[in-house]
Amino acid sequence: MSATCVAPSTGNQSRKKRRESCWGSTSRPRCDQSYLLAPPDDPEHECGWQGYAKSLEKKLSEMEQRLAQLERHRSEKLPPLERERRRNRDSDERLAEARRKRQERALAKTKLVTDTIELKVPEAERRCPHCDNAELRSVGDGKPSTVFEYIPGYFRRRIFRRETLSCRCGQYIVNAPAPERTTDKTQYGPSFIAHLIVSKCGDSIPLYRLEKQYRRLGIPISRSTMTDLFHRHAELLAPLPARLLERVRQSELVFGDETSIKMLGSSKRAYVWTFIADRLIAYRFSVDRSGETPQQVLGGTKGTLVVDGYTGYNKVTQVDGRRRAGCLAHARRKLFAAMEGEPEAQQALDLIRDVYLVEHAAKERGILGTAEHLALRRAESAPLMDKLKSWLESRQGLHPPKSKLGIAIRYALRQWAELTVFLDDPTVPLDKDACSYCTSYAVAA
Repeated sequence: MSATCVAPSTGNQSRKKRRESCWGSTSRPRCDQSYLLAPPDDPEHECGWQGYAKSLEKKLSEMEQRLAQLERHRSEKLPPLERERRRNRDSDERLAEARRKRQERALAKTKLVTDTIELKVPEAERRCPHCDNAELRSVGDGKPSTVFEYIPGYFRRRIFRRETLSCRCGQYIVNAPAPERTTDKTQYGPSFIAHLIVSKCGDSIPLYRLEKQYRRLGIPISRSTMTDLFHRHAELLAPLPARLLERVRQSELVFGDETSIKMLGSSKRAYVWTFIADRLIAYRFSVDRSGETPQQVLGGTKGTLVVDGYTGYNKVTQVDGRRRAGCLAHARRKLFAAMEGEPEAQQALDLIRDVYLVEHAAKERGILGTAEHLALRRAESAPLMDKLKSWLESRQGLHPPKSKLGIAIRYALRQWAELTVFLDDPTVPLDKDACSYCTSYAVAA
């Protein structure tokens, strides 16, 4: 039976009777709907509802296609520049790099602790099958076969038996001094606590996994105990990060980055700040993203600060502060995000790739940070950056300000002075990717 439309009564019935008689009531089965709300079987049936349903079906299909495109785009990661550099290499360069990597791996393996095990030829094979000679002679040092084994780590329990002496008079008893401990009344030695802290912070192993590992190794310890040990010894080690931050302040070249993390017990997000100088990595925790943290760490210092366009670093890079250098990788990521809707952004990405290829050539020649490196940048990188700026300016007014490409163009042009600092200083890198990596590493820990 085809569906029909029933209009509500418009007589002088009361509102309650009209609702029950026309729309039905969940408490009155006789008023329940007795037909299916399904399209009629008649293909020639035409009504406004049918056209409306078709339009909704079309919109739903378009939205599903759009969603699939967005999911595909989300899964596409920004390709590393190293991969693009490898595409442009010739076969000889690929072979040379492969040979170099094999040599590096072989050298690393030679540094392992090596055990040499002598394997003898079985007695049944120590006689020549042709002349029946049983006095075979050794040929060289033998044929080597290498096998890498893993020796599981283990814990050791040490019991210190402290000597006790007493006087015959019964008024004097003395014990040997107790072994040194990191904190009072703890049963865990410095090596165990060092392993706990390094596993948690250096290897990003959560405490619940460490709890399972320790149990398998024969030393059950609860997470609450590990947490207590972690925080107590963080207080003891506080002078180390203080000294680390002081050395970062004294450095000429510093990288900065920040990211948000979830704060336990609160819906508000906190922030982890990362500062890198030379091979030193310093972290600072803050409940907000204001510029107070970089001001506390680097305020009143001189040198260069490599950061992105976040305004929180402005207090450090004022007239009397550090010189600010931009992050070309940050601008590259914004251009890559605009690739889906604006394929012409590939032209800018190609120019940035060529700038990085110049840096790789300087690294291969071993001239990083030298006057020769600066001359190379001015000869090859400067023209590429000029082309990039011309491309950005020519398309600045062709895209909406809030579009992805419009945002990328506006960001690059506003940061242009900072993005080109490397052209005047060979010690300044193109980006702060190393700092961003350390920030994500800390958040994962």
